[in-house]
Amino acid sequence: MSNGERIGDLIATRRKFLGLSEEDVARKLANASGYTPTRTDVWRWETEYEGRTPGPQYLPYLAEVLELDEARLRRARAATKAARRFKVTAPASSTEVIARLLPADTEFSPLGTSTGTTVGAADAEALLRRVHGLRLADDVLAGGDLVETVVRELRKTVRLHNDTCHSEAVGRRLLTGVGELAQLAGWVATDSGGKADPVPLFQLGVAAAKQAGDGTLAAHLLGSWGYWEANRGDIRRGLDLVHAAEHEVAGGPVRARSLTAARVAWVSTLAGDQRTALAAIETAMDQVGAADEHLPADADPQKWLYWVNRDEQEVMQARVYTQLHRPLRAVPLLRKVLAGYDASHAREYALYASWLAVALADANEPEEAAAAANRMWEVLAGIPSSRAQDRSKAVIGALRRYREVPEVAEVLAQWVV
Repeated sequence: MSNGERIGDLIATRRKFLGLSEEDVARKLANASGYTPTRTDVWRWETEYEGRTPGPQYLPYLAEVLELDEARLRRARAATKAARRFKVTAPASSTEVIARLLPADTEFSPLGTSTGTTVGAADAEALLRRVHGLRLADDVLAGGDLVETVVRELRKTVRLHNDTCHSEAVGRRLLTGVGELAQLAGWVATDSGGKADPVPLFQLGVAAAKQAGDGTLAAHLLGSWGYWEANRGDIRRGLDLVHAAEHEVAGGPVRARSLTAARVAWVSTLAGDQRTALAAIETAMDQVGAADEHLPADADPQKWLYWVNRDEQEVMQARVYTQLHRPLRAVPLLRKVLAGYDASHAREYALYASWLAVALADANEPEEAAAAANRMWEVLAGIPSSRAQDRSKAVIGALRRYREVPEVAEVLAQWVV
């Protein structure tokens, strides 16, 4: 074996030798590890799509499944990362990845573009299923991978509403589709490194949601928009938008109110309003607890709320505590969530690890902070996410206070160019 053996080639060759499919490897890994890898994850590792490699948490189980020496896997992974350090290539297009992630019964094509075409309720529901498929893709693809596809689908959906014949009820469903796609497009645009401007996307979505009479969706758009504005430094604008979201969602589902309360908490934290921030995050936690008790997130009629659960809200709670320099409250929450987090959601896993690294640094635990930062950078390598890049800068700043600690110095030397 050469020192330059690539982990993608090693996994693919060994899998084929054992007569296993990508799905077989994913299933065996899940059974062995308790994590939930997918066939797409295995494909990404083998093709090294966007520099992806299996995370260190998978290696002992992957060695067992492929009947390999774990040390050999680790050497191959290290060699691959050394060869590709922070270089992004694309052996396969993101369109292919998206096609793999969409539900099997979801067609990835326009429903109709000819003037005068009649669109019925079944067509509108098919559109909304496709929107949900793209939303699921956002769980495992970064904004740079996804934004062009979502913006293109948004344009098609606007044309579908404007250039076809349909009933008033179907028109409202199409407008809901426009609003949901605009929210998703705006959100992934905020993570795309400037490939698209989120503001007109959020504006279009708010207009569509209000025309459809969907105040809950309008609140989601306003909250997403305000969250982004505050994060990029316009805190006054962010506060105005998240409070407008509060107004829109006042009579809406409790899970949606929890999401909005968490956004109010975060923007208030950035504004230095600790009292409002702590009160709002406690409200968010009470609300999501009540929602989880009565209705699972994935069963909510508002399908886009599927990800709003106690774990996700605890991450926001931990972020508020970290930003307010209360690491003793933040660290246990982040450790709990990360311990059981779906490793296929690489960007989110890495972002949450970044908050843990900063909280541990604040808690004067530099060695543990360095370990969390190392996990973050291992997962983030090659992911085209501007949110991830921003968090990397925050972690570097937190670690540099402890640059004399050997573990910190080693991690900074490895990852900080």
